[in-house]
Amino acid sequence: MNMKLVLASVATVVALTGCASTQVNYGDAQSVETLNKDFGSTDLQMIADKMVTDMLSFPVVVQLTQNRRPVMFVDKIRNKTQEHIDTESITDTIQNKLINSGKFRFVDMTAANAMADQLNYQKNSGLVNQATSVKAGGHIGAEYMLNGNLSSIVKNVGGKSDVYYKFTLKLQNVQTGIVEWTSEKEIRKSAKRSAFGL
Repeated sequence: MNMKLVLASVATVVALTGCASTQVNYGDAQSVETLNKDFGSTDLQMIADKMVTDMLSFPVVVQLTQNRRPVMFVDKIRNKTQEHIDTESITDTIQNKLINSGKFRFVDMTAANAMADQLNYQKNSGLVNQATSVKAGGHIGAEYMLNGNLSSIVKNVGGKSDVYYKFTLKLQNVQTGIVEWTSEKEIRKSAKRSAFGL
């Protein structure tokens, strides 16, 4: 094969590969995200803001948190949509906002097994100085539980698509089972497919 032809072919491949590079930019994490109708970061932020604002302004919750910081835990939020949605991200954001409000304390049930393993290791492994080991039985019990659902209704007609999301959250007294507070956030998103499929 002609050496000039080989060099020209290599140069063409390199040039074409260079044209296919990806440019990455940082964006504002708080800006509205509207790439498609699927559940996204803006939806998560709107839900968290609405829930925390509603909860902290509810008269019963204001009274509960007036002179102390009640302890609560977050139960798993049930995803009843057809999408894969990380509901733990929603509850993490709500939990962070509630903790930072200074009104509540939380126990992390997702770490309960790891803490039990650590307590067992400290007590029974023979490797930990018992004068410095943590004693079992000192955990604080949660008084309240946050739990809820995320559901959706999707309609597709022709090139148009509409999705309605509803997020419901409840604050429940662990001892009595009474629901002390509940709220919901509704979101409707629509999309229209381009005639050219773009």
